[in-house]
Amino acid sequence: QYRSTILSMEDIHLCLYSICDNNSFLNSNRVPIDKVIDFLKTHFSPTTITTTRTGNNEYSLAIVKGQEGARLSHSHERQYYFALQSLTLWRDIIDDMFRLWAMAEHDLLNPSIAYNLQDTGQGYQRVQQSPQTYKAMQVILTEVQQKVEQWVGSSVIHLGDHNVPNALAFIDKYTQVPRILGPIVACLEQLEKLVENDCNIQDMVDEGFGGLSKLRKDILYDFFRSAFDGSGADNFYDAGSCIDGRLTSAWNWCSQLPNKPFYPIFKLTGFVGFDGEFK
Repeated sequence: QYRSTILSMEDIHLCLYSICDNNSFLNSNRVPIDKVIDFLKTHFSPTTITTTRTGNNEYSLAIVKGQEGARLSHSHERQYYFALQSLTLWRDIIDDMFRLWAMAEHDLLNPSIAYNLQDTGQGYQRVQQSPQTYKAMQVILTEVQQKVEQWVGSSVIHLGDHNVPNALAFIDKYTQVPRILGPIVACLEQLEKLVENDCNIQDMVDEGFGGLSKLRKDILYDFFRSAFDGSGADNFYDAGSCIDGRLTSAWNWCSQLPNKPFYPIFKLTGFVGFDGEFK
């Protein structure tokens, strides 16, 4: 019906398949980020801190440099917005990933942009400037800064240096975001079913973690503090509050998960790793 002399049936099918691929990608990769943003807004407030009966700020997101591995110092409100804006940025990057991927290929294959083979501390890498990808990233960052109520931290974008040596490394870093958030979302969504189906697990959650609601909030509390604390490297250029460093901190939290008190709960909900199959 829609084909013409300049648009064949095969071209139309190709366009439709491409749209389906993009929708499938967004459903698998952006949805976990949307859910974590909803968890943050549902369970925490930038202006209100949940307190105990004794008046302690039990769920203050505040972090202090040098304490519990943090490399940043934020009040509860600043940490809330720092986590929110980081997640919002990741969501918008994933939302535009197909265009960014095309630009990354243009940058990598551009004969006018030379590259240097350098030891970046993560092995020898092809260090190459990526002007199209960098410009697109700047536009996304500006749009996110206009969406959020306040911007916290650095706006430095690492691309073409030892942190993110080229456009392919950039694409690879941000496709890891759903691998980080997906298992967390799956664990939290399965908690209720887990305790309903096994009275022994129900007893363990009640006695060991103070109940299902407290367990859920404890997991989120730990993630929103420790996964956005500037950790993951030994200097502020490689980690800290820069655009790339925010993801470095999240990776660092993943590496520490086996040491968390709620790690057995992750295992009970089917967790096998951030880089493997998750049922």
